[in-house]
Amino acid sequence: MEIFALGLNYKTAPVDIREKFALSDSQVGDLFNILSEVEEVLEVCFISTCNRVEIYGVASSTENLRQKIIQHLSKYFSTPIHSFDRYIFFYADKEAITHIFRVSSSLDSMVIGEPQIVCQFKDSFYKAKKFRAVRHIMTRLFDKALNVSKKIRTSTGISQRAVSISYAAALLAKKIFGELNEKNVLIIGAGEMAELAAKNLSSIGVKHIFVSNRTFDRAVELADKFGGSAIRFNKIVEFLPEVDIVIVSTGASNPILKKEDVKSVVKKRKSHVFIIDISVPRNVEDTVNEIEGVYLYNIDDLKTIVNNNIEQRKIEAQRAELILQQEVDKFIKWLEIQKVSPIISEVRVYADSLREKQLRRLLKEIPYLTEKEKEQIDLAMRSLINKLLHRPTSYLKDKAVREDNQIYIKIFQEMFSPKWDFRAQKKEEDSEDIKKTL
Repeated sequence: MEIFALGLNYKTAPVDIREKFALSDSQVGDLFNILSEVEEVLEVCFISTCNRVEIYGVASSTENLRQKIIQHLSKYFSTPIHSFDRYIFFYADKEAITHIFRVSSSLDSMVIGEPQIVCQFKDSFYKAKKFRAVRHIMTRLFDKALNVSKKIRTSTGISQRAVSISYAAALLAKKIFGELNEKNVLIIGAGEMAELAAKNLSSIGVKHIFVSNRTFDRAVELADKFGGSAIRFNKIVEFLPEVDIVIVSTGASNPILKKEDVKSVVKKRKSHVFIIDISVPRNVEDTVNEIEGVYLYNIDDLKTIVNNNIEQRKIEAQRAELILQQEVDKFIKWLEIQKVSPIISEVRVYADSLREKQLRRLLKEIPYLTEKEKEQIDLAMRSLINKLLHRPTSYLKDKAVREDNQIYIKIFQEMFSPKWDFRAQKKEEDSEDIKKTL
């Protein structure tokens, strides 16, 4: 029984290879069926995102497993093996567990500390559970992986610093103004960056979001997502006195906000204005920064913040790796104990059969006992067996995590082997002797 991880991701394969194996929702069941055809695979699940397509599972043996799975993938996706074989990674046992924990904790993500992977990880498990592709070991593995992820996020700072331009803009606004629950925001533009800025500002509690765009319908659509209001593009300057924060993100080739426009706005306000221009080329005149009471930041200013934060996250990631390795060792210890559990169960079944046999014999000799007395004798015998077996089973579990555990497992199995039941063996020999004389 071995844990394995196989697949390709942004580190091992270019996007033109990854996209060949991208899965739609309708294909999920197909892949589970395909993987179930691999005889060695006992439990399996997979994660499919824009950055990775990876398969995790439990196998009876990992010998030649990589090639067997690749052959099935090649057939299903109609892709020749030679075109993607060199991009496929394969890990087993400790390497596999370490990789899975790193993925769940976002230490293997393109952006260390990004939160989306946790939802994607949970979703992959729910799908596997829906198709009954996971059981005891994978359930424990995923639970542990998510616990490790939570522990790393709460014990380190890998997710506490902004590493996207839009999020950095939102946190910078919060740093300047403090609480934002009384601040109005105007977002000029309705593209992806503008939407992310709106999302981040909404999440940290601004009072109201206004959106303006050359295409008014698009402004209405984006504003509705965050319970905001749309402003006509030709009314931007007139509306500026009503807002505290301005995020500019358009594809315009010339400045939308000029120094004279903003200067006239500041005169009508009692408080300062915070402007972030994340457009390329810039949409706010650089001289706007000369106006007293105006804070102007462009995308390069935010990139500096982001780059510094990325470096800080890398430092935090080193601390996270230490936590992760400790948790990997704990899981491996648990996994090794699971391997001896069937042996311990067999011994307990054997001991229980002896108890039942002796109890029947005893009750036959003293039939006058009440039901309560019989029950007390049974409980006493069960307790005695549990106490007698506790020490040897604890000993075996302790030795199971050692490199030379097979020696101890073999001794334990031999100790409780039927061949040491001399009376049964003697009866069998006597029976054979009788047969020979007849």
